[in-house]
Amino acid sequence: MSIAATIMNSTTGPPIQKMTFGRMPKPWATFHLETGERVTADRVNVGKPAPGKFVAPVEVWVTPKG
Repeated sequence: MSIAATIMNSTTGPPIQKMTFGRMPKPWATFHLETGERVTADRVNVGKPAPGKFVAPVEVWVTPKG
């Protein structure tokens, strides 16, 4: 089962992009953004699912250089 996550900017706060991972990303995961920039996850937040739903929102916070 793949994990759909929102990539968030740690310095400014708004979302950067949506990304799908093969499994739950670790807080030290390294990956490439759509822009080609390589980033490392600062933290991973898993929220509570909405009532009646099974999918929990996942946010991966990164600090892009550019």
